[in-house]
Order: sequence, then structure tokens, then C-alpha cells
Amino acid sequence: MWRHIASNFLSLFIVVLVALGGLVAWGKAQYTQEGPLEQAICLRVESGSTMSRVSEDLAEQGAVSSPQIFRIGADYSDKSSALKAGSFLVPERASMEQIVEIVTRGGASTCGVAVVLNIGVTALEMRVRELDPATNRFVNKAEFDPVSGEEPAEYLNVRDKADTRFSISMAEGVTSWQVIEGLKAAEFMTGEVDDLPAEGTLAPDSYEVRPGADRGELVARMVARQEERLAEAWRNRDDDLPVATPEEALILASLIEKETGVPEEREEVAAVFVNRLRQGMRLQTDPAVIYGITKGQGVLGRGLRRSELDRETPYNTYRIDGLPPTPIANPGLASIKAAVNPATSEFLFFVADGTGGHAFARTLAEHNENVARWRKIEAERAE
Repeated sequence: MWRHIASNFLSLFIVVLVALGGLVAWGKAQYTQEGPLEQAICLRVESGSTMSRVSEDLAEQGAVSSPQIFRIGADYSDKSSALKAGSFLVPERASMEQIVEIVTRGGASTCGVAVVLNIGVTALEMRVRELDPATNRFVNKAEFDPVSGEEPAEYLNVRDKADTRFSISMAEGVTSWQVIEGLKAAEFMTGEVDDLPAEGTLAPDSYEVRPGADRGELVARMVARQEERLAEAWRNRDDDLPVATPEEALILASLIEKETGVPEEREEVAAVFVNRLRQGMRLQTDPAVIYGITKGQGVLGRGLRRSELDRETPYNTYRIDGLPPTPIANPGLASIKAAVNPATSEFLFFVADGTGGHAFARTLAEHNENVARWRKIEAERAE
């Protein structure tokens, strides 16, 4: 009899083991297989939250089929205690395993709200943007002038939240004065910039910062990035350039940056300047003359006067030979590369063509024809 009982118990034990094994295999498959989420979501994990709370939130949003399996999987992989606060983009069909990795790996939030200070050539603007998970693109929720002191509710509601991201976007062609004035308006930053950075030494780019970040440290990052870009470009420069140093290349790059906003034209504009330098011709570039008047502090807001073109100043390239003494703006990487790798052409002149770009010419006669066409376009627009 005891042998029969033992046999039955052993059989039952084996059945239970097989069932448990099947249950574990099923649970593992549920944890690792493609999830039920039909459209990407932005999952917000509050500071002090738990994996249990996150699992319930995910279940409510249709991202996991079983919050219990999600929690068991996180515990089994020793990641429950590594949960990070923030806003995280959970892509469609993400498995539970992938979601656990997303909310525990750390780093910056991957979605949610971003506050961007745009330092532009003609305007300073703050934007509140939110990622649309469905398109993976940011949508503007508010735009305002940070100097005016009028802060919209969209900004005030997110300014102090832990997962709000802040960044400084510096446009190509802005001056160092414009950058520092812009940083002063970033009330989410701290510290002062003691000295105005030398013109041209700041790298136009987007810089993510934390609330309370030091302005001086950010400027140091901008300078270091521009030094790296210039050094790399100089190492890969064309032979026989009419610029002798990286500093001169930076000056030339700033002239290119201010002369054209069309990316495809940068190397052609560079070629015109390089050809003129080689032939001993004056550069005759209006942006340099304007910089000599404004010193980079704001926009001139009007056309150049004849007296200003005739006056001899260090930046009047109609009156001086060669390059001006310093850059006239902070050039971007593309303009720096164009300065040291210009196009191969015989062009010596260019003028606006009415489309946003320029008409290039080899001879003064061709250039005069292009100028006449441009004057006609200007007159028609003025009517």
C-alpha cells in the first residue's frame, strides 16, 4: 500500500513540476515577447515611485498584458530597485523586458516636456515643447520672449518638474554678445560670465543643461567644442590656402556664415573669398562692414550708408586688404569646413538672386548684369 501511495505521490510531484515548468516557460514568453501596445506612449515615472505602481500604470495604458508578470520579471532580473524617475518613450509593441530596461537604465528623459531657449540671429525665444509619442516629434506648446517677464502658464506648470528637460539652442551666425545676453535671460541657470568670449570661439549647437547649471561652465563647453571643430577642420584643410593659421580660417568661416544661409552655397562663397585673397582683391563683404558698426551687439536694422562704405575701419573690407582682424560671428561647423575646403571655381563675385541664394560671376561684366537683375527684383518688390 505504501508503495502505491509513494508511486502516486511521485507521479503527482512530477505532474506539478511539469506544470510549474510550463507556467514558468509561459511567463517567460509573456515577458520577452512583443507587447500589446498599439501606439507609442510617454510613460512618466514620478520620483519615489515603485515598480508595482509603474506596472499598474502600464497595464492601464495597455502597454503590458500582465502587471504581475512585469513585476516578477523585474524582480528576477534584479532591476526593481534600479527604477529611475523621468519621462520615457515606450515604443509600440515593446516587450515587458524592453520596458523594464527603458525605465531602469538611467540617463536623460527620452520624452515629455522640453524647454528650449533659442538664441537666434534676429530674436531670442523660449519654447515649451512636448514629444508626441505617435510621431516621435516635438510639438510646440508655447513660445514667448524670456526678456519680457511674461511667462505663460504652459511654462510655469512644467518649470519645476523633475523630468522637464532644458536646453540652449545657439544658431549659426550669432555673435558672442548675443549668446551671453541670451544666457542672462535663461532664469533656470545660475552664475555669471565675467568676460565676453572672443568672437567666433563659441560653437553653434544645442546644449542640454540641468536647472541651476552654471552659465560660465556652459560657455566653457561651447568654447571647447569650437576648438575641437576648428582643429579637426584645420588638420583636413586643402593645400595652398591663402590663410596661414586656424584663427584666420575662423575669420573666413564667419564671413561665409554671414553671407549665405543656403547650405549648398557655402563652398562656392568660400571659393569667391579664397580666389579674391589669392589675387589680392578686396573682399568687399557687407556683413563685415556692419559688424564694424554694431560690434556684434544687435542687428543694424537698415541698409549701409554710402558714408559707412567709404569710411576706413578695421572691418570695412571695401577699404582694407585681406581679412578683418577678428571673426564677425560664431560660424557653424559647415562654414568652418567650407573655409578650409572651398569649391574649385573661378568665381570672383556674387550677389543676391531673389530666391534666397546668390548669382555667381567670373567677370565684373557678368557681375554687373547680375546686379542689374537684382536691382530690378528689389524695385518690383518695393512697388
